[in-house]
Amino acid sequence: NNPSGNEVGPKEAIAQDSCFEELAHRRFCELLPQEHRGVEESLQVRVSLEQILSLPELKANPFKERICKVFSTSPTRDSLSFEDFLDLLSVFSDTATPDIKSHYAFRIFDFDDDGTLNREDLSQLVNCLTGEGEDTRLSASEMKQLIDNILEESDIDRDGTINLSEFQHVISRSPDFASSFKIVL
Repeated sequence: NNPSGNEVGPKEAIAQDSCFEELAHRRFCELLPQEHRGVEESLQVRVSLEQILSLPELKANPFKERICKVFSTSPTRDSLSFEDFLDLLSVFSDTATPDIKSHYAFRIFDFDDDGTLNREDLSQLVNCLTGEGEDTRLSASEMKQLIDNILEESDIDRDGTINLSEFQHVISRSPDFASSFKIVL
C-alpha cells in the first residue's frame, strides 16, 4: 500500500483514548447489518466503500474515494475493516500530528500510488478541488500554468515531481493544514 516502505501506523503514533475508540466502533457498527453488530463479530467483518462513502462526514469530501482506498487493507481496496476505519479516523482526528496528517495527505494525493506527485496526480488533485463540471474545470493551458507554478514552488530537487519530504516542507508552511485536515464524529 505504501511504496516508500516506511508505514506510519496511525493508531501507534496517536495515543487515542478509549472514548474515541468506542465512538469510532459505534459509528462503524451503524454501517453493519443488525446481525453483525456484536463486538466480536464487528471486529471481523468489512464494510463496503459505498457504505463508508455515504457517511455524512465524508459525503462532501472531494477526495473521499482516495481516502477510503488509502486506508483499506483489503486486496481489492474496496472495503474497510474496523481497524482500517479506526486508522482513518485517527489520522483525521485533532490529536494526529502534522507529520502523520501530511504523510497521509501525500498518499491520498498520490493517485497512481508511485510515491511521488507527478503532473497527472496534480491534475487529478486540481480537478477534485475544482469539480468536473464544464463551468468549473480549468482549461488545458490554465492547468499547465497552475501545475508549473506548483512544481516551481514545491519541487526542490527539480526532478519534475514532488516527493514526500518536498510535500511536507510545503505543508509545514501552511499553518491551517493540520486543523483543516480532519473529520469530526
